[in-house]
Amino acid sequence: MPRIIFKCRYIKNAAVHLENLVEYVATREGVEMISQDKHTLTVTEKQKKLMTDILAQLPDTADLFEYEDYLNQPTAVNASEFITAALEQNLDRLSHRQVYANYIATRPRAEKVGTHGLFSDEDAPLVLSRVAEEVGGHGGNVWTPIISLRREDAARLGYDNAPAWMALLRKQRNMLAEQMKIASENLRWYAAFHNEGHHPHCHMLVYSVNPREGYVTKSAIDKMRSGLAKEIFQQDLIQIYSEQTTQRNELAGKSREALREIIGRMSGSVCESETIEALLANLAERLKHTSGKKQYGYLKAPLKAIVDQIVDELAKDERVSEAYAKWQKLRNEVLRTYTDNYPDPLPLSRQKEFKSIKNMVISEAMSIGGHYFTLEGDEEAEQLPDDRQEMNTESSAELLPKASVLNNSFAQYRLGKRYLLGDGHPKDVETAVDWLTASAEQGNQHAQYALGKLFLIGEDVPFDREAAIRWFALSAEQGNVYAQYFLDHMDSFSNPFLCLAATRLLHHLSRIFRDEQQRLSGSPGMQTDSKLRRKIREKKIAQGHAQDDHELKHTNY
Repeated sequence: MPRIIFKCRYIKNAAVHLENLVEYVATREGVEMISQDKHTLTVTEKQKKLMTDILAQLPDTADLFEYEDYLNQPTAVNASEFITAALEQNLDRLSHRQVYANYIATRPRAEKVGTHGLFSDEDAPLVLSRVAEEVGGHGGNVWTPIISLRREDAARLGYDNAPAWMALLRKQRNMLAEQMKIASENLRWYAAFHNEGHHPHCHMLVYSVNPREGYVTKSAIDKMRSGLAKEIFQQDLIQIYSEQTTQRNELAGKSREALREIIGRMSGSVCESETIEALLANLAERLKHTSGKKQYGYLKAPLKAIVDQIVDELAKDERVSEAYAKWQKLRNEVLRTYTDNYPDPLPLSRQKEFKSIKNMVISEAMSIGGHYFTLEGDEEAEQLPDDRQEMNTESSAELLPKASVLNNSFAQYRLGKRYLLGDGHPKDVETAVDWLTASAEQGNQHAQYALGKLFLIGEDVPFDREAAIRWFALSAEQGNVYAQYFLDHMDSFSNPFLCLAATRLLHHLSRIFRDEQQRLSGSPGMQTDSKLRRKIREKKIAQGHAQDDHELKHTNY
């Protein structure tokens, strides 16, 4: 694959004196240069010492094409090529500005027009002594970009001559000015093309006539490299991008399918974690004695640390870990269109796309501390099609005819749940139990689970272990994993409000992953249509939720 090396430093006012290296610069054309036909000569001890010194004092020289050639074939010729390139491309560190300007303009293999090889925006011939004096006397920073290509790429693409580089840099000067934070009219630049045998390259001197103007960041260097590469390799990139797009689409499709399967497992399973339960219990207790808004951004550092610890502990779950890895892969496939550099992997608690899980953790802790009744496992009911989907946005008065006259078990469950949680009107547990029982007797597993949990907790309805077991068993027979969890742990948990908190967090995460998958995939939307999503969003906002909030809906029970 074609590649460009682009470095951009600036010359400091004081020269760096590295005696051994400077001595080599002065003598390299005679003593160390080895005939190009002696490709099998063994590397000399002096070369090895010089290379060691160079890599120690100028570590970024390890990125040069010449060093890559030496590693692939450690001959005396390749060692000499590396030493020459490394010193030349760091001469800005070893000399003063005037020396550097003269050197790049007149050194061997600099392609010359007249007496030197400098060119710029100006069509008129440049006077080297004036340029050297101008650069040497400048009061601000002078940057020294170096652009290097492989010989085969330069020859194939026509960048093996000075006129081609002159045209390129004149075309790209405004891009360089923008990235270096220099006003276009203030930009001054000079360049010389060195037609080296293996890796031809172009040296530049760039500065602003305003000494206080201009600075270069790592991001800007990446953008300059990218801009130059796109121009130089534009024909190659058309084919490369086409192939990458095909591969990326295939990989993204596989990633989406794998992530979809993992999300399905997350949303339909139980998460058992004593560590998360203990952390949630601690957070719940501390939140009781915390004033102010109970949202992550408003909490003090110690409480935020507990929330982060819970999120990162949740990330240790095999399903979450696998989904997070797939999400990162899918995200990088999308980023690949825009950049070569992917962001470093972060812990889940620091990943901004998943920040809403932190408020879910806080909401769960508050529900535990305040004994808020929760219902798990009916998320799929929110995605049911046809007339049942419409029931999700209907008022209780609209649901009542369907629940009573049509004897619709789904409508009965929704109505019972609303009375139980006080959703849209005052809570009425007695009425809620009547509707839930009517739905449960028709076989609705969610209503059966709700009744089982109500009788197990035994707060606003009398505790009835046998009734709880009966309803849990009926729900579990239909595949309700939460009902089965309670059946399996009837004698082992101490706090029924706490026992499924980690599971609810797991399910919240599955929904975040689902939303993220659709966002990264460019999916037209969730299964619900846009009108329904808007109604749900407006309802949540009216209830005091932020637009991007995923908090639990709970009420004191």
